[in-house]
Amino acid sequence: MKKYLSLVLFAHSVFALPFALIGFFLALHTTEYAFSWKLLLLMLLCMVTARNAAMAFNRYLDRDIDAINPRTAMRDIPAGKISAQNALIFTIVNCLLFVTATYFINSLCFMLSPIALFVVLFYSYTKRITPLCHLVLGAGLGLAPIGAYLVITGQFATVPVLYGFAVLTWVSGFDIIYALQDEAFDRANKLNSIPVWLGTKGAMRVSECLHVLSFIFVLIPAFLMPVGWIYYLGVVFYGGLLIYQHTLFSSTNLSRVNRDFMTTNGYASVIFAVFYLLDIWLIK
Repeated sequence: MKKYLSLVLFAHSVFALPFALIGFFLALHTTEYAFSWKLLLLMLLCMVTARNAAMAFNRYLDRDIDAINPRTAMRDIPAGKISAQNALIFTIVNCLLFVTATYFINSLCFMLSPIALFVVLFYSYTKRITPLCHLVLGAGLGLAPIGAYLVITGQFATVPVLYGFAVLTWVSGFDIIYALQDEAFDRANKLNSIPVWLGTKGAMRVSECLHVLSFIFVLIPAFLMPVGWIYYLGVVFYGGLLIYQHTLFSSTNLSRVNRDFMTTNGYASVIFAVFYLLDIWLIK
């Protein structure tokens, strides 16, 4: 089990999970639906299995690329810790668990489950065909608050979609920075990314613009639903962490991307979710 948790980088679930909780409790706070432990557990199961499938499939598909990239050569499959076949089986099992969980939620979630899986799995191919691969990754994680809202209500609404766009722009922005580490390798091996397309400085500007949009997307809901001062404080902290993370690196020094940069992004989603949940609790 420890090997499989390493394969899918389970700790990185912190990026989308807080926004899934926001979507879930947003539905409870703004509608007449009652809280259900069953639906909460099913939603969490969907989050875990979808991410497991996406990460395991990415490692399976990229195993040959990872093996020749010095930065990724020690990942589980090229290092021989897990076989490619077992990683593929793990992917399939998690996909089946995901679809099964949606069946017990509601009919809309069940019907949309293949689309959700397609988005999160398709990302692994995109670096081979388009530099916009970062946006596809962001879209996959951006489904979290929307899907969690659907778990409760079975219908779409504007605010969870805005949070979905906040996640999309936030994740794609920091994934562009993460991809800077492999700019030379990707260019040499004809892989696509924003850094390969626009260069280091151009990629950094795109990342900054995406993070400005992410801040805007978490602010707009304050004008569409009742919020208190704690929500605004959460928005300020979120924006501050987005700014801070761009001070952790430069075009010539990416040494802090793997640890400090990723940690800061984890804090951004967790802190914003905590402030959001505190705010709706006090409003109620």
